[in-house]
Amino acid sequence: MTEILIGDFLVLLFIFLRIVALIFTAPVLGNQAVPSVAKIFLSFVLAYIVFLTIDKGKITVEVNLISIFVFGIKEIIAGLIMGYSLNFIFYGISYASHIIGYDMGLMFAEVLNPMQELSNNVVGEVLFYASTIIFILINGHHHLITALVSSFGVIPIGKYVINKPLIDLTIYMSGAVFTIALKISAPILVSYFLIHIAEGIIARVLPQVQIFFISQPLKLGLGFALLAALVPLYVMTIKYLLNSYETQLTEIIKTMSV
Repeated sequence: MTEILIGDFLVLLFIFLRIVALIFTAPVLGNQAVPSVAKIFLSFVLAYIVFLTIDKGKITVEVNLISIFVFGIKEIIAGLIMGYSLNFIFYGISYASHIIGYDMGLMFAEVLNPMQELSNNVVGEVLFYASTIIFILINGHHHLITALVSSFGVIPIGKYVINKPLIDLTIYMSGAVFTIALKISAPILVSYFLIHIAEGIIARVLPQVQIFFISQPLKLGLGFALLAALVPLYVMTIKYLLNSYETQLTEIIKTMSV
């Protein structure tokens, strides 16, 4: 009887470790604005629900410190990978806003984002909070939790492995940060490229003109005008990226079970 209770406790502990690792690293759920007590409580509730639904007879855990430590580390790493992978999309959006803000001349008007604990410009703040709202509206947090719960059926406790397909997929997703940034910032970058060409021509033809004092207000006004005009396109792009993450998360879970 005592061995059964110890085994059940260890299974619940390992489930909790995977879930709490994901909750603390995933965007929105893991934001600094959410109290740590609330994250731990949510993790425990989800862990208990999963504990009641999985087949514990197929889980064998040796009751010794080395096995417990190894299993615990494996579950934490699995949760970290699943939770942190979503951050690549938000990093891409943040990098795009950094590029746009740099061309608009907003690098001196940075503010602290308490959720990311990073300094960002006004454009970055707008895109970040818009992405967060879209993530919630498309029930991204529901998909994340659903995938997490279903992962215990695909990746049994202690069976997580690091293999080449997982490493390749992680590298691909991290490299997608630059692709996402380019897709979002491309329309404005092209417009500013044309402005820079015009600046060069004017500076060459009329060297006595203080081109900086003319172009800077123009770039600032044009930047905000383009951002306002591109809002529907940005919403569609961000929504597509966040929806595609559901497929990517499924691939990650399958890869870790190989």
